[in-house]
Amino acid sequence: MVRIGNAGLTEAVALEAERALNDHELIKIKAPGGDREARDALFVALADRTHSVLVHRIGNVAVFYRARADLSRILIPDA
Repeated sequence: MVRIGNAGLTEAVALEAERALNDHELIKIKAPGGDREARDALFVALADRTHSVLVHRIGNVAVFYRARADLSRILIPDA
């Protein structure tokens, strides 16, 4: 899990999220409490910045997914 501190979406947070997505494909990010709209905007900005998909959000925790081009470990069935 990656935690976002009071400084918000910093370069270090984005780089750590990138690393975690490369290693695991599916990650959790925890943001500080407070304004829900600001937290949702932060999650959307992080998804855009890391080219990932915001899968789900519960409270202060969001789940992001990005398939690895070289070796995807999560199989998505054909629809």
